[in-house]
Amino acid sequence: MKQSAFRKGATGIACFFTCLLFLAVGTLLLILKPSELLKALLSAEMLYSMKLSLLTASISTLAVMFFSIPTAYSLSRFDFSGKSLVRSILGLPMAFPELVLGLSLLLLFGQTPLGSGLEALGLRVPFSKLGIGVAQFFVAFPYAVRVIYSTFEGIDCRYEQVSRSFGYGDFETFRNVTLPMARGGLFASAVITFARCIGAFGAVLILAGGSYMYTEVLPVTLYLNISYGNLEMAITSGVLLMGIAFLAILCFEHFEGEKS
Repeated sequence: MKQSAFRKGATGIACFFTCLLFLAVGTLLLILKPSELLKALLSAEMLYSMKLSLLTASISTLAVMFFSIPTAYSLSRFDFSGKSLVRSILGLPMAFPELVLGLSLLLLFGQTPLGSGLEALGLRVPFSKLGIGVAQFFVAFPYAVRVIYSTFEGIDCRYEQVSRSFGYGDFETFRNVTLPMARGGLFASAVITFARCIGAFGAVLILAGGSYMYTEVLPVTLYLNISYGNLEMAITSGVLLMGIAFLAILCFEHFEGEKS
């Protein structure tokens, strides 16, 4: 069957930009010698950055999943006043730059009643390690809600209606029927959330600061070292971030394939 010019053109564009992306990624992977990569990987700064990134991203992911599951479920199943407004506001962080989100969080947790109240309790958010987790949470939360919402929307409500017809309440039905059926989507959401937390940069930089070996997570390590002209450390942190993103995509595709 003869291919149309449009089909050839569309396929050609897809292949061309895929090749460009592959070349860009390949350049990042091949520009350093293995010995240089290993040296940067084992440096005190990189080890600190990796540990802090994994710790904060893990805690933030747990917090995001804990709050995004009931949020997404309520948006999927319940009607309430202002529901469309809630959905619009939750989607805002995905539409504007992280730097704007970071600035907004800095103002919110700064010299305001909320910020002052938290500081009185010994919880200082701006320019602290706690600020890293807060920034990661607000960066990843809207994405998690969107994925989990789609998961709940794909579950037939009749299963829940049958459960309620046997006398089970809303929470029992949610726990025993809906959550088990949504486990694939929840796992995929957790993977995406973790990768999003690890890769959060703009909001983290503004809210928590870019302090050397204090609030220095992997994206901040890349930023600081590219500013200093230390390409070995910058490229190594970039390779680590890319590797985490690649593993997240593999996990997501695996569970998407199982679902279909």
